Amino acid sequence: MLSGAILAPMALPVLPVETYVQYVAFIGIEQPRIETHRLGPLPQLFADMHGWQEMVEATARAYHALPPEVRAGTAIFCNNYGEPGAVDLFGPRYGLPKAIGNHRSYWLWGYGGATGASVLVLGDTAEGAARVCREVEVVGEVGHPYSMPYEHFPILHCRGLREPIEQLWPRLRRWN
Repeated sequence: MLSGAILAPMALPVLPVETYVQYVAFIGIEQPRIETHRLGPLPQLFADMHGWQEMVEATARAYHALPPEVRAGTAIFCNNYGEPGAVDLFGPRYGLPKAIGNHRSYWLWGYGGATGASVLVLGDTAEGAARVCREVEVVGEVGHPYSMPYEHFPILHCRGLREPIEQLWPRLRRWN
């Protein structure tokens, strides 16, 4: 029973984050890794509980800063299945459209009415986005101190796909 009490904070988010980090360092036991990604101060199961609403708030600021005529045709494209899920969950309260994405099942749902004329891209680099877009501008930043390191990225405004979205979409799929 004592060992269960000692290990409980590693399985349940019962401690404040700062206390958890100190506690794990003190007892010298870490949660088993479930992915190969670099970790931040928290193991992935806890890190994935942080930063989603802040990411959507930053995306909404970038979206609403666009001129109304551009914003009306702007899609929000995400490169990791957690990102469009957060946009679709929190986005309505910020006036955001549903997200589109290339990761796992989000790719299967397609690109909706997106034309590619104007896209806010989450989870990519400017160099990566420039491979498919003619113009790329950094319009915001995402990064919560306790989220996974790969959830720290620029918000990119991309204009002018290099090819029609109908031709590009099949090659954007990512299953990893």
